[in-house]
Amino acid sequence: MDHRDQRIGELEAKVAEQAAEIAELKTLVAALTGQLGRTSRNSHLPPSSDGPGARSSDGKKPNKAGKRKRGGQKGHRGHKRDLLPVERVDHVVDLFPEQCENCWSDLPKTEDPKATRYQTTELPPVRPETTEYRRHSVKCDCGHTTSAKVEGVVPVSPFGPRLMSLVALFTGVYHLSRRQTASVLHDVLGVRISLGAISAVEARVSKAVESPVQAAHAEVERAAIKHADATSWLQSGNLRSLWTIATATATVFKIVVNGAADTIKPFFGACQGILVSDRATVFSFWPMKRRQICWAHLLRKFISFSERDGPAGQFGKDLLDYTALVFKYWQNFRDGEVGRKKLKELMAPVRTQVEDCLRRAVANDTPKLSGSCSDILAHQEALWTFIDRDGVEPTNNHAERELRAFVLWRRRSFGTQSDRGNLFAERVMTVAHTARKQDKNVLAFLTACCEAKLSGSSTPSLFAGEPTTAA
Repeated sequence: MDHRDQRIGELEAKVAEQAAEIAELKTLVAALTGQLGRTSRNSHLPPSSDGPGARSSDGKKPNKAGKRKRGGQKGHRGHKRDLLPVERVDHVVDLFPEQCENCWSDLPKTEDPKATRYQTTELPPVRPETTEYRRHSVKCDCGHTTSAKVEGVVPVSPFGPRLMSLVALFTGVYHLSRRQTASVLHDVLGVRISLGAISAVEARVSKAVESPVQAAHAEVERAAIKHADATSWLQSGNLRSLWTIATATATVFKIVVNGAADTIKPFFGACQGILVSDRATVFSFWPMKRRQICWAHLLRKFISFSERDGPAGQFGKDLLDYTALVFKYWQNFRDGEVGRKKLKELMAPVRTQVEDCLRRAVANDTPKLSGSCSDILAHQEALWTFIDRDGVEPTNNHAERELRAFVLWRRRSFGTQSDRGNLFAERVMTVAHTARKQDKNVLAFLTACCEAKLSGSSTPSLFAGEPTTAA
Protein backbone atom coordinates (compact mmCIF):
# COMPACT_ATOMS: atom_id res chain seq x y z
CA MET A 1 0.00 0.00 0.00
CA ASP A 2 2.80 2.38 0.80
CA HIS A 3 4.32 1.82 -2.64
CA ARG A 4 0.93 2.29 -4.25
CA ASP A 5 0.27 5.53 -2.36
CA GLN A 6 3.69 6.78 -3.33
CA ARG A 7 3.00 5.98 -6.97
CA ILE A 8 -0.37 7.77 -6.81
CA GLY A 9 1.30 10.79 -5.26
CA GLU A 10 3.91 10.87 -8.02
CA LEU A 11 1.22 10.66 -10.70
CA GLU A 12 -0.86 13.40 -9.06
CA ALA A 13 2.20 15.64 -8.90
CA LYS A 14 2.94 14.93 -12.54
CA VAL A 15 -0.67 15.67 -13.52
CA ALA A 16 -0.54 18.94 -11.59
CA GLU A 17 2.74 19.85 -13.29
CA GLN A 18 1.30 19.05 -16.71
CA ALA A 19 -1.88 20.99 -15.94
CA ALA A 20 0.20 24.02 -15.02
CA GLU A 21 2.22 23.61 -18.20
CA ILE A 22 -0.96 23.31 -20.28
CA ALA A 23 -2.37 26.46 -18.67
CA GLU A 24 0.87 28.29 -19.43
CA LEU A 25 0.81 27.11 -23.03
CA LYS A 26 -2.83 28.14 -23.41
CA THR A 27 -1.94 31.62 -22.21
CA LEU A 28 0.96 31.75 -24.67
CA VAL A 29 -1.21 30.52 -27.56
CA ALA A 30 -3.89 33.10 -26.73
CA ALA A 31 -1.28 35.87 -26.69
CA LEU A 32 0.26 34.78 -29.99
CA THR A 33 -3.16 34.33 -31.60
CA GLY A 34 -4.05 37.84 -30.47
CA GLN A 35 -0.89 39.21 -32.06
CA LEU A 36 -1.56 37.40 -35.32
CA GLY A 37 -5.09 38.77 -35.40
CA ARG A 38 -4.07 42.39 -34.84
CA THR A 39 -5.18 44.71 -37.65
CA SER A 40 -6.02 48.36 -37.98
CA ARG A 41 -9.57 47.66 -36.86
CA ASN A 42 -8.70 46.18 -33.45
CA SER A 43 -5.40 47.86 -32.56
CA HIS A 44 -3.32 50.99 -33.03
CA LEU A 45 -1.79 49.60 -36.23
CA PRO A 46 -2.29 51.81 -39.33
CA PRO A 47 -4.42 50.59 -42.26
CA SER A 48 -1.26 50.35 -44.37
CA SER A 49 -0.16 47.43 -42.19
CA ASP A 50 -3.15 45.32 -43.23
CA GLY A 51 -2.25 42.75 -45.83
CA PRO A 52 -4.22 41.93 -49.00
CA GLY A 53 -7.63 40.45 -48.30
CA ALA A 54 -7.82 42.01 -44.85
CA ARG A 55 -11.18 42.03 -43.21
CA SER A 56 -13.36 45.08 -43.50
CA SER A 57 -14.53 47.23 -40.59
CA ASP A 58 -17.49 44.92 -39.94
CA GLY A 59 -15.24 41.89 -39.65
CA LYS A 60 -16.31 40.34 -42.97
CA LYS A 61 -14.01 39.66 -45.88
CA PRO A 62 -14.65 41.81 -48.93
CA ASN A 63 -17.13 40.29 -51.32
CA LYS A 64 -15.33 39.73 -54.60
CA ALA A 65 -18.53 38.90 -56.44
CA GLY A 66 -20.37 42.08 -55.52
CA LYS A 67 -23.84 42.80 -56.75
CA ARG A 68 -22.85 46.15 -58.21
CA LYS A 69 -20.42 46.65 -61.05
CA ARG A 70 -17.43 48.89 -60.57
CA GLY A 71 -17.71 52.53 -61.62
CA GLY A 72 -20.68 54.87 -61.83
CA GLN A 73 -24.05 53.27 -61.16
CA LYS A 74 -27.19 53.61 -63.24
CA GLY A 75 -28.95 56.86 -62.44
CA HIS A 76 -25.80 58.38 -60.94
CA ARG A 77 -25.47 62.06 -61.78
CA GLY A 78 -22.24 62.39 -63.70
CA HIS A 79 -19.53 64.97 -63.17
CA LYS A 80 -17.61 66.76 -65.88
CA ARG A 81 -14.77 69.19 -66.02
CA ASP A 82 -15.82 72.79 -65.46
CA LEU A 83 -14.90 75.34 -68.10
CA LEU A 84 -12.44 78.07 -67.19
CA PRO A 85 -13.90 81.59 -67.03
CA VAL A 86 -13.49 83.65 -70.19
CA GLU A 87 -10.94 85.98 -68.62
CA ARG A 88 -8.59 83.02 -68.02
CA VAL A 89 -8.72 81.80 -71.62
CA ASP A 90 -5.54 82.55 -73.60
CA HIS A 91 -6.76 81.95 -77.14
CA VAL A 92 -10.24 81.96 -78.69
CA VAL A 93 -11.15 80.31 -81.99
CA ASP A 94 -14.59 81.36 -83.29
CA LEU A 95 -16.38 78.82 -85.47
CA PHE A 96 -19.14 80.17 -87.77
CA PRO A 97 -21.40 78.23 -90.12
CA GLU A 98 -20.69 79.06 -93.76
CA GLN A 99 -24.08 78.24 -95.29
CA CYS A 100 -27.67 77.80 -94.19
CA GLU A 101 -28.56 74.14 -93.80
CA ASN A 102 -32.02 74.85 -95.23
CA CYS A 103 -31.52 77.07 -98.31
CA TRP A 104 -27.72 76.92 -98.61
CA SER A 105 -27.39 80.71 -98.61
CA ASP A 106 -24.12 82.20 -97.39
CA LEU A 107 -24.31 83.29 -93.74
CA PRO A 108 -22.66 86.33 -92.13
CA LYS A 109 -20.25 85.84 -89.22
CA THR A 110 -22.61 87.00 -86.49
CA GLU A 111 -21.54 86.31 -82.88
CA ASP A 112 -23.90 84.17 -80.84
CA PRO A 113 -24.01 85.26 -77.16
CA LYS A 114 -25.02 81.69 -76.25
CA ALA A 115 -22.34 79.97 -78.31
CA THR A 116 -21.41 76.47 -77.12
CA ARG A 117 -17.97 76.54 -75.55
CA TYR A 118 -15.27 73.85 -75.78
CA GLN A 119 -11.84 74.09 -74.20
CA THR A 120 -8.53 72.33 -74.70
CA THR A 121 -5.68 72.89 -72.24
CA GLU A 122 -2.07 72.35 -73.23
CA LEU A 123 1.25 73.07 -71.61
CA PRO A 124 3.54 75.42 -73.52
CA PRO A 125 7.10 74.27 -74.15
CA VAL A 126 8.95 74.83 -70.88
CA ARG A 127 12.46 76.19 -71.06
CA PRO A 128 14.36 77.35 -67.97
CA GLU A 129 15.56 80.93 -67.96
CA THR A 130 19.20 81.39 -67.04
CA THR A 131 20.80 84.72 -66.17
CA GLU A 132 24.57 85.00 -66.44
CA TYR A 133 26.46 87.59 -64.41
CA ARG A 134 29.83 88.62 -65.85
CA ARG A 135 32.21 90.25 -63.42
CA HIS A 136 34.57 92.46 -65.33
CA SER A 137 37.94 93.72 -64.16
CA VAL A 138 39.23 97.01 -65.55
CA LYS A 139 42.80 98.24 -65.41
CA CYS A 140 43.23 101.93 -64.63
CA ASP A 141 45.82 104.21 -66.19
CA CYS A 142 47.51 104.19 -62.80
CA GLY A 143 48.15 100.53 -63.26
CA HIS A 144 45.65 99.18 -60.66
CA THR A 145 43.03 96.62 -61.73
CA THR A 146 39.58 96.87 -60.12
CA SER A 147 36.91 94.17 -60.28
CA ALA A 148 33.18 94.85 -60.21
CA LYS A 149 31.39 94.23 -56.92
CA VAL A 150 29.16 91.16 -56.76
CA GLU A 151 27.78 91.49 -53.22
CA GLY A 152 24.09 92.30 -53.36
CA VAL A 153 24.01 91.83 -57.13
CA VAL A 154 24.84 88.20 -57.84
CA PRO A 155 22.44 85.82 -56.02
CA VAL A 156 24.03 83.61 -53.38
CA SER A 157 22.40 80.54 -54.91
CA PRO A 158 22.77 79.36 -58.50
CA PHE A 159 19.06 78.52 -58.46
CA GLY A 160 16.22 81.03 -58.39
CA PRO A 161 13.43 81.21 -55.78
CA ARG A 162 10.84 79.43 -57.89
CA LEU A 163 13.17 76.59 -58.85
CA MET A 164 14.25 76.16 -55.22
CA SER A 165 10.63 76.08 -54.14
CA LEU A 166 9.84 73.48 -56.80
CA VAL A 167 12.65 71.29 -55.50
CA ALA A 168 11.30 71.62 -51.94
CA LEU A 169 7.80 70.84 -53.18
CA PHE A 170 8.97 67.66 -54.91
CA THR A 171 11.09 66.32 -52.05
CA GLY A 172 9.33 67.74 -48.98
CA VAL A 173 5.66 67.77 -49.97
CA TYR A 174 5.25 65.15 -52.71
CA HIS A 175 8.07 63.06 -51.19
CA LEU A 176 9.98 62.22 -54.34
CA SER A 177 13.48 61.00 -53.71
CA ARG A 178 16.29 63.39 -54.56
CA ARG A 179 17.27 61.21 -57.48
CA GLN A 180 13.69 61.22 -58.79
CA THR A 181 13.54 64.99 -58.30
CA ALA A 182 16.72 65.45 -60.34
CA SER A 183 15.25 63.26 -63.09
CA VAL A 184 11.93 65.14 -63.20
CA LEU A 185 13.66 68.52 -63.35
CA HIS A 186 15.84 67.32 -66.21
CA ASP A 187 13.09 65.53 -68.16
CA VAL A 188 10.40 68.22 -67.77
CA LEU A 189 12.34 71.46 -67.43
CA GLY A 190 15.73 70.64 -68.87
CA VAL A 191 17.40 71.64 -65.60
CA ARG A 192 20.46 69.70 -64.51
CA ILE A 193 20.99 69.55 -60.76
CA SER A 194 23.09 67.27 -58.58
CA LEU A 195 21.90 65.38 -55.51
CA GLY A 196 24.16 67.51 -53.33
CA ALA A 197 22.69 70.69 -54.78
CA ILE A 198 19.18 69.44 -53.99
CA SER A 199 20.23 68.91 -50.37
CA ALA A 200 21.65 72.44 -50.23
CA VAL A 201 18.43 73.85 -51.72
CA GLU A 202 16.38 72.04 -49.05
CA ALA A 203 18.46 73.73 -46.36
CA ARG A 204 17.90 77.17 -47.94
CA VAL A 205 14.14 76.67 -48.22
CA SER A 206 14.00 75.35 -44.66
CA LYS A 207 15.62 78.57 -43.45
CA ALA A 208 13.32 80.69 -45.61
CA VAL A 209 10.14 79.26 -44.04
CA GLU A 210 11.35 79.46 -40.44
CA SER A 211 9.20 82.47 -39.60
CA PRO A 212 5.92 81.11 -41.08
CA VAL A 213 6.48 77.84 -39.20
CA GLN A 214 6.85 79.77 -35.96
CA ALA A 215 3.62 81.60 -36.78
CA ALA A 216 1.84 78.31 -37.42
CA HIS A 217 3.02 76.99 -34.08
CA ALA A 218 1.74 80.11 -32.32
CA GLU A 219 -1.60 79.73 -34.11
CA VAL A 220 -1.91 76.13 -32.95
CA GLU A 221 -0.87 76.94 -29.38
CA ARG A 222 -3.59 79.55 -28.90
CA ALA A 223 -6.32 77.49 -30.60
CA ALA A 224 -9.33 76.55 -28.50
CA ILE A 225 -9.43 72.98 -29.82
CA LYS A 226 -6.49 70.94 -31.09
CA HIS A 227 -5.78 67.35 -32.10
CA ALA A 228 -2.50 65.60 -31.33
CA ASP A 229 -1.01 62.30 -32.40
CA ALA A 230 2.37 60.69 -32.99
CA THR A 231 4.06 58.02 -35.05
CA SER A 232 7.55 56.61 -35.34
CA TRP A 233 10.23 58.15 -37.55
CA LEU A 234 13.71 57.05 -38.56
CA GLN A 235 16.90 59.09 -38.65
CA SER A 236 19.86 57.18 -40.06
CA GLY A 237 18.14 53.97 -38.98
CA ASN A 238 17.63 55.21 -35.40
CA LEU A 239 14.12 55.42 -34.01
CA ARG A 240 12.66 58.89 -33.49
CA SER A 241 9.22 60.20 -32.62
CA LEU A 242 7.16 62.33 -35.02
CA TRP A 243 4.40 64.50 -33.53
CA THR A 244 1.65 66.66 -34.93
CA ILE A 245 -0.75 69.19 -33.46
CA ALA A 246 -3.58 70.07 -35.82
CA THR A 247 -6.39 72.61 -35.67
CA ALA A 248 -8.96 73.86 -38.13
CA THR A 249 -6.57 76.58 -39.33
CA ALA A 250 -3.06 75.15 -38.97
CA THR A 251 -0.98 72.00 -38.60
CA VAL A 252 2.51 71.73 -37.15
CA PHE A 253 4.94 68.81 -37.10
CA LYS A 254 7.93 68.08 -34.91
CA ILE A 255 10.51 65.27 -34.96
CA VAL A 256 12.02 64.61 -31.53
CA VAL A 257 14.45 62.10 -30.03
CA ASN A 258 11.73 60.24 -28.14
CA GLY A 259 8.09 60.52 -27.13
CA ALA A 260 8.66 61.13 -23.42
CA ALA A 261 6.54 63.79 -21.72
CA ASP A 262 9.56 65.96 -20.87
CA THR A 263 10.65 65.86 -24.52
CA ILE A 264 7.36 66.79 -26.15
CA LYS A 265 5.95 69.18 -23.52
CA PRO A 266 7.78 72.24 -24.94
CA PHE A 267 6.21 71.47 -28.33
CA PHE A 268 2.73 71.76 -26.79
CA GLY A 269 3.45 75.11 -25.16
CA ALA A 270 1.18 76.52 -22.47
CA CYS A 271 -1.46 73.75 -22.63
CA GLN A 272 -4.23 76.08 -23.72
CA GLY A 273 -7.57 74.83 -25.02
CA ILE A 274 -8.99 71.32 -25.34
CA LEU A 275 -6.72 68.53 -26.52
CA VAL A 276 -8.17 65.61 -28.50
CA SER A 277 -5.90 62.56 -28.30
CA ASP A 278 -5.63 58.91 -27.36
CA ARG A 279 -5.02 57.65 -23.81
CA ALA A 280 -1.22 57.70 -24.01
CA THR A 281 0.35 58.40 -20.62
CA VAL A 282 2.60 60.99 -22.25
CA PHE A 283 -0.35 63.43 -22.19
CA SER A 284 -0.50 63.40 -18.38
CA PHE A 285 0.75 67.01 -18.32
CA TRP A 286 -2.51 68.19 -19.92
CA PRO A 287 -5.41 68.78 -17.47
CA MET A 288 -7.92 65.92 -17.78
CA LYS A 289 -10.89 68.30 -17.66
CA ARG A 290 -9.63 69.90 -20.89
CA ARG A 291 -9.15 66.71 -22.89
CA GLN A 292 -11.22 64.51 -25.21
CA ILE A 293 -10.27 60.86 -25.55
CA CYS A 294 -10.60 59.48 -29.07
CA TRP A 295 -13.54 57.10 -29.39
CA ALA A 296 -12.08 55.59 -32.56
CA HIS A 297 -9.21 54.27 -30.42
CA LEU A 298 -11.70 53.00 -27.85
CA LEU A 299 -13.67 51.30 -30.62
CA ARG A 300 -10.60 49.37 -31.76
CA LYS A 301 -9.88 48.37 -28.17
CA PHE A 302 -13.46 47.13 -27.68
CA ILE A 303 -13.25 45.15 -30.92
CA SER A 304 -10.12 43.41 -29.64
CA PHE A 305 -12.03 42.52 -26.43
CA SER A 306 -14.99 41.15 -28.39
CA GLU A 307 -12.77 38.80 -30.41
CA ARG A 308 -11.63 36.98 -27.27
CA ASP A 309 -13.30 34.06 -25.54
CA GLY A 310 -14.90 34.14 -22.11
CA PRO A 311 -15.88 37.25 -20.11
CA ALA A 312 -13.65 39.56 -22.14
CA GLY A 313 -15.59 38.72 -25.31
CA GLN A 314 -18.95 39.48 -23.71
CA PHE A 315 -17.77 42.74 -22.17
CA GLY A 316 -16.32 43.70 -25.56
CA LYS A 317 -19.62 43.03 -27.34
CA ASP A 318 -21.54 45.08 -24.78
CA LEU A 319 -19.12 47.99 -25.08
CA LEU A 320 -19.34 47.82 -28.88
CA ASP A 321 -23.13 48.11 -28.68
CA TYR A 322 -22.86 51.21 -26.50
CA THR A 323 -20.17 52.68 -28.76
CA ALA A 324 -22.45 52.21 -31.78
CA LEU A 325 -25.04 54.37 -30.00
CA VAL A 326 -22.41 57.00 -29.25
CA PHE A 327 -21.51 57.34 -32.93
CA LYS A 328 -25.13 57.12 -34.06
CA TYR A 329 -26.26 59.97 -31.81
CA TRP A 330 -23.20 62.02 -32.73
CA GLN A 331 -23.90 61.53 -36.43
CA ASN A 332 -27.50 62.63 -35.89
CA PHE A 333 -26.16 65.77 -34.25
CA ARG A 334 -23.66 66.36 -37.06
CA ASP A 335 -26.41 65.97 -39.65
CA GLY A 336 -28.57 68.53 -37.87
CA GLU A 337 -31.26 66.01 -36.96
CA VAL A 338 -30.92 66.78 -33.24
CA GLY A 339 -29.63 69.80 -31.35
CA ARG A 340 -27.10 70.06 -28.54
CA LYS A 341 -29.76 69.75 -25.83
CA LYS A 342 -31.24 66.60 -27.37
CA LEU A 343 -27.74 65.14 -27.83
CA LYS A 344 -27.11 65.50 -24.10
CA GLU A 345 -30.42 63.77 -23.32
CA LEU A 346 -29.64 60.86 -25.64
CA MET A 347 -26.08 60.43 -24.38
CA ALA A 348 -26.94 60.51 -20.65
CA PRO A 349 -28.11 56.86 -20.36
CA VAL A 350 -25.38 55.66 -22.74
CA ARG A 351 -22.75 57.33 -20.58
CA THR A 352 -24.10 55.57 -17.50
CA GLN A 353 -24.17 52.20 -19.26
CA VAL A 354 -20.63 52.53 -20.61
CA GLU A 355 -19.16 53.49 -17.25
CA ASP A 356 -21.08 50.75 -15.41
CA CYS A 357 -19.88 48.17 -17.94
CA LEU A 358 -16.29 49.33 -17.51
CA ARG A 359 -16.55 49.07 -13.72
CA ARG A 360 -17.91 45.52 -13.97
CA ALA A 361 -15.08 44.62 -16.31
CA VAL A 362 -12.56 45.95 -13.79
CA ALA A 363 -14.19 43.99 -10.97
CA ASN A 364 -14.11 40.82 -13.11
CA ASP A 365 -10.32 40.81 -12.76
CA THR A 366 -9.66 39.38 -16.24
CA PRO A 367 -6.12 39.65 -17.62
CA LYS A 368 -5.69 42.22 -20.43
CA LEU A 369 -9.27 43.39 -19.91
CA SER A 370 -9.63 44.72 -16.41
CA GLY A 371 -6.42 46.76 -16.57
CA SER A 372 -7.40 48.42 -19.84
CA CYS A 373 -10.90 49.19 -18.57
CA SER A 374 -9.41 50.62 -15.39
CA ASP A 375 -7.23 52.94 -17.47
CA ILE A 376 -10.24 54.04 -19.55
CA LEU A 377 -12.13 54.84 -16.34
CA ALA A 378 -9.14 56.87 -15.19
CA HIS A 379 -9.88 59.08 -18.24
CA GLN A 380 -13.60 59.19 -17.41
CA GLU A 381 -13.63 62.99 -17.21
CA ALA A 382 -12.27 63.22 -20.75
CA LEU A 383 -14.59 60.70 -22.41
CA TRP A 384 -17.57 62.98 -22.87
CA THR A 385 -16.20 66.48 -23.51
CA PHE A 386 -17.63 66.44 -27.04
CA ILE A 387 -21.17 66.31 -25.65
CA ASP A 388 -20.89 69.71 -23.96
CA ARG A 389 -18.33 71.70 -25.94
CA ASP A 390 -18.95 73.12 -29.39
CA GLY A 391 -16.35 72.21 -32.00
CA VAL A 392 -15.00 69.17 -30.13
CA GLU A 393 -15.05 65.91 -32.09
CA PRO A 394 -15.31 62.50 -30.38
CA THR A 395 -12.47 61.14 -32.52
CA ASN A 396 -8.90 62.11 -33.27
CA ASN A 397 -9.26 61.42 -37.00
CA HIS A 398 -8.07 64.93 -37.86
CA ALA A 399 -4.57 64.37 -36.44
CA GLU A 400 -4.38 60.84 -37.85
CA ARG A 401 -5.17 62.13 -41.34
CA GLU A 402 -2.49 64.81 -41.03
CA LEU A 403 0.09 62.18 -40.09
CA ARG A 404 -0.86 59.93 -42.99
CA ALA A 405 1.42 61.65 -45.52
CA PHE A 406 4.39 61.36 -43.15
CA VAL A 407 3.68 57.67 -42.55
CA LEU A 408 3.72 56.97 -46.29
CA TRP A 409 6.88 59.05 -46.67
CA ARG A 410 8.59 56.99 -43.96
CA ARG A 411 7.59 53.72 -45.61
CA ARG A 412 9.09 54.81 -48.93
CA SER A 413 12.24 56.59 -47.79
CA PHE A 414 13.04 55.09 -44.38
CA GLY A 415 13.10 58.56 -42.84
CA THR A 416 15.91 61.11 -42.89
CA GLN A 417 19.66 61.05 -42.42
CA SER A 418 20.38 64.14 -40.30
CA ASP A 419 18.98 66.77 -37.97
CA ARG A 420 18.98 69.17 -40.92
CA GLY A 421 16.84 66.69 -42.85
CA ASN A 422 14.42 66.45 -39.93
CA LEU A 423 14.16 70.23 -39.77
CA PHE A 424 13.43 70.48 -43.49
CA ALA A 425 10.81 67.71 -43.36
CA GLU A 426 8.87 69.12 -40.40
CA ARG A 427 9.03 72.73 -41.62
CA VAL A 428 8.01 72.14 -45.23
CA MET A 429 5.20 69.80 -44.23
CA THR A 430 4.00 72.34 -41.65
CA VAL A 431 3.89 75.05 -44.33
CA ALA A 432 2.19 72.78 -46.89
CA HIS A 433 -0.57 71.52 -44.58
CA THR A 434 -1.22 74.96 -43.08
CA ALA A 435 -1.18 76.73 -46.46
CA ARG A 436 -3.80 74.35 -47.79
CA LYS A 437 -5.99 75.01 -44.77
CA GLN A 438 -5.60 78.72 -45.52
CA ASP A 439 -6.48 78.10 -49.19
CA LYS A 440 -3.02 79.22 -50.33
CA ASN A 441 -1.04 77.78 -53.23
CA VAL A 442 1.88 75.90 -51.66
CA LEU A 443 4.36 76.53 -54.48
CA ALA A 444 3.49 80.21 -54.66
CA PHE A 445 3.91 80.61 -50.91
CA LEU A 446 7.25 78.80 -50.83
CA THR A 447 8.44 80.98 -53.72
CA ALA A 448 7.39 84.14 -51.89
CA CYS A 449 9.29 83.00 -48.80
CA CYS A 450 12.44 82.30 -50.81
CA GLU A 451 12.20 85.65 -52.60
CA ALA A 452 11.81 87.42 -49.26
CA LYS A 453 14.81 85.62 -47.81
CA LEU A 454 17.03 86.44 -50.80
CA SER A 455 15.99 90.09 -50.92
CA GLY A 456 15.96 90.63 -47.15
CA SER A 457 12.34 91.79 -47.22
CA SER A 458 9.45 90.85 -44.94
CA THR A 459 8.41 87.21 -44.85
CA PRO A 460 4.88 86.57 -46.19
CA SER A 461 2.21 85.53 -43.73
CA LEU A 462 0.39 82.20 -43.70
CA PHE A 463 -2.60 83.78 -42.00
CA ALA A 464 -4.85 86.59 -43.15
CA GLY A 465 -4.39 89.77 -41.12
CA GLU A 466 -1.24 88.53 -39.42
CA PRO A 467 1.63 91.05 -39.46
CA THR A 468 4.69 90.03 -41.43
CA THR A 469 8.09 89.66 -39.83
CA ALA A 470 11.44 90.69 -41.14
CA ALA A 471 13.38 87.95 -42.86
